[in-house]
Amino acid sequence: MRNYPCLILFMLANLAVPNSSHAQKQLAKTPKILSAKTVYFDNQTGVEAVGNAAVARLRKWGRFQIVHEKQTADLILLLSADPYNGGYIIFASGQTGTMDKDGNIEQDRVPNYNRQAPVRDAYLTVIDPKNGQNLWSDSHVWGGLLTGTNSAGARLVQKLQKQIGK
Repeated sequence: MRNYPCLILFMLANLAVPNSSHAQKQLAKTPKILSAKTVYFDNQTGVEAVGNAAVARLRKWGRFQIVHEKQTADLILLLSADPYNGGYIIFASGQTGTMDKDGNIEQDRVPNYNRQAPVRDAYLTVIDPKNGQNLWSDSHVWGGLLTGTNSAGARLVQKLQKQIGK
């Protein structure tokens, strides 16, 4: 009998915590994303078919004009196998590092070759090309018998479309 007040408080506290998917849906409706007309699509997955499927979905949606120069785009859509963190790089020597939005490179003191998560996901990140800010991001499990091996990018574009709307 004594535990009922604690249980009720626990349940109420969980109801007060915002749902992360709801917060992400709000994030996709930022003025920068809603006012954008052009996008630069950057496929960094290493799999051309995944990028091609995503671009085909973007064209079918018709919301953005796809441009071939980052400098002329309102947004950058980055499709990658790792979450966006400002730009991971691996030098020719094998040393790892990061690159910030201004192009400054910093080598890791100890190389880190295991940046990718054990379960392979594809990530779509909407980036402000002026400052490198992550405006929206989502992930989708890569491939499968039911979803198709190259559909992750297209499914992520579809998630963005659902959040933004027409």
